[in-house]
Amino acid sequence: MNIGEASEASGVSAKMIRYYEEIGLMRPASRTASNYRLYGEEEVHRLRFIRRARSLGFSLEETERLLRLWDDKSRASAEVKTVALAHIADLEEKIAAMKSMVATLTELADCCQGDHRPNCPILADLAGPDAQRRGH
Repeated sequence: MNIGEASEASGVSAKMIRYYEEIGLMRPASRTASNYRLYGEEEVHRLRFIRRARSLGFSLEETERLLRLWDDKSRASAEVKTVALAHIADLEEKIAAMKSMVATLTELADCCQGDHRPNCPILADLAGPDAQRRGH
């Protein structure tokens, strides 16, 4: 199948397929006599793997590591679990940081009158203490 068909079958855009080939996540596709890329079911399966890993928030580096583990039939599942658990820890850290941002912004929004007056605690907080000393 050509790149458009592989894109449709995998849910990965043709642009991303080319990019994944460029960075080595995908092996270079075989070519037709007209130099068009050719893909088979194995490549489409690999593209689906990449798409799913990326949809779960794995970085390109983590996805590459998972692909290497997937390709290694003698791998220990403990290695895969280690990657997954590290990713879960990263996600939990990001969630905690985002919850903190929501709490801060909620507090600032609650303090803002949201009317015709120019004073706004949201802008004051964003500007920091230096802006308050300069008279902003």
